[in-house]
Amino acid sequence: MTAPPIDLENDQRFMNAALALGRRSLGLAAPNPSVGALVVKDGIVLGRGWTAPGGRPHAETAALAEAGAAAKGATIYVTLEPCSHHGGTPPCCEAIVAAGITRLVYTIEDPNPDVAGRGTAYCRAQGLDVTGGICTAQAKRDHRGHILRMTEKRPMVTLKLSETADGYVAGGTHDPRLSITGAPANGLVHIMRAMHDAIMIGIGTALADDPLMTVRLPGVSAKPLRVVLDSHLRLPAASRLARTARDVPVLLLTSADSLAGGDALRATGIEIAAVPMMASGQIDLGAALRFLGTRGLTRIFSEGGPRIGSALIAAGLADEVALFTAPKPLARKGVATLDSLARAKLSDPAFYLPVETREVGSDRLQLFERRALCSQA
Repeated sequence: MTAPPIDLENDQRFMNAALALGRRSLGLAAPNPSVGALVVKDGIVLGRGWTAPGGRPHAETAALAEAGAAAKGATIYVTLEPCSHHGGTPPCCEAIVAAGITRLVYTIEDPNPDVAGRGTAYCRAQGLDVTGGICTAQAKRDHRGHILRMTEKRPMVTLKLSETADGYVAGGTHDPRLSITGAPANGLVHIMRAMHDAIMIGIGTALADDPLMTVRLPGVSAKPLRVVLDSHLRLPAASRLARTARDVPVLLLTSADSLAGGDALRATGIEIAAVPMMASGQIDLGAALRFLGTRGLTRIFSEGGPRIGSALIAAGLADEVALFTAPKPLARKGVATLDSLARAKLSDPAFYLPVETREVGSDRLQLFERRALCSQA
């Protein structure tokens, strides 16, 4: 086979387009990674694909199906190494070869031990020209949940925080619930929720706010799993979470000692599971995340309040932090968004790096990434 000439600028342009396609299924593709693919010949896109909800079909097979017979002699751009193992469908690397593709361009190898270089090796062995390492930083960011599930046996965690200009998330004990951010920021939070497999809070937030934890956007049907860390099963059966559990799933993670209780909660449709506890009597966050990883979840959106947020940062489990800051201060004593140790760690470039700051309506959004992940990008 004769491979098309290599043009790095075009490779990056088409790969960025494939990455944008792949992001369409963030929050929908678990347990599979959300992959994007383009079939291109002579600068013309013949087929596009992205991982379907639930993980099947894969992006490559969708793009090849759209291209049809025109795929022969074309280049395929894939945002992760094509799979090489037989699962619910035949391997994508075999489908690529069978379609007559002459060149494969990909970003990074798949850390899944069932793949891990075998997909690209198969394509090379069949005579394809194979180019890797294109747009790797963005690919590692987009596939962070899949990578961490394969390497650390847990999903990635995005910690979302909203605070007043003077660093408070709530007023005093008996104060009404604060409305901190404006409509544009609140809308963005719903978009962020939809791009994750689950939304996680602690029981303190559940009791204080009685939240719905749903995605409420016109035309968006995403229903992330709602996870509550509730070591003693204190969630009321009359809560909004319980009352809507048959429409949008709810999972309570609790202690083994509490597992025998909760009949009233189970009757609402809530699922209850036990995870290990720490000596302090709190749920072991690392163990809870590993449990969620065994469920196939790859992306968790935590809105768990000051205690959960501080604990995630302290344990190095908050992989991305989205901090929304309103322009107005509380101007009195309130509940701090983070404890002093977590605040210091978030501000320390040895642990977290700021990657973006932008205005969202009248609010400011700062995005941070865990330094260990940035160094791998």
